Amino acid sequence: MAELATIARPYAEALFKACTEKGVGLSDALSWTDELAAIAADPEMRQLADNPNVTNEQVIDVMAGVTLARGWALSDLARNFLRTVVDNRRLDALPEVASQFRALVNRNNGSSDALVYSAFPMDDSALNALGTVLEKRFGRPLNLSTTVDESLIGGVRVVVGDEVLDTSVKARLEQMKATLTA
Repeated sequence: MAELATIARPYAEALFKACTEKGVGLSDALSWTDELAAIAADPEMRQLADNPNVTNEQVIDVMAGVTLARGWALSDLARNFLRTVVDNRRLDALPEVASQFRALVNRNNGSSDALVYSAFPMDDSALNALGTVLEKRFGRPLNLSTTVDESLIGGVRVVVGDEVLDTSVKARLEQMKATLTA
């Protein structure tokens, strides 16, 4: 079986092309692709989709119903995209499609996704201030998302693609330990 990345690439590229041609906001498309990917990754949804007694239309209707329950309805473009993925039995590739679509949007915008691990929850003003510093450090606009990791003790750990900036207390303690035991 082909790698999921290989399977996902044409779907992500086609979705990006359709969004740009139809003037659909890429940030809106990112939102619903991430949402559909999360739904598709759910084990119960996978079980439903793999059931031979369930039609593709039923799978699409269930996924549309879940998105509606979460507060938004699928646009025509989103429903057509979902139909293409389901009809081609590629629901398992949807999380990778969303990831590759996000990479295409970021490349188009000249930005990158950044995951900030913090020992404590960060308020909006602290996150904005950190974002300004990180954008200067990495030299490009960043789309920040945060995760609390209490094991850091203090400070932050930032992951941007394959780059990591670790200013946490945990990292500093590990550096001190390595220096002292060397």
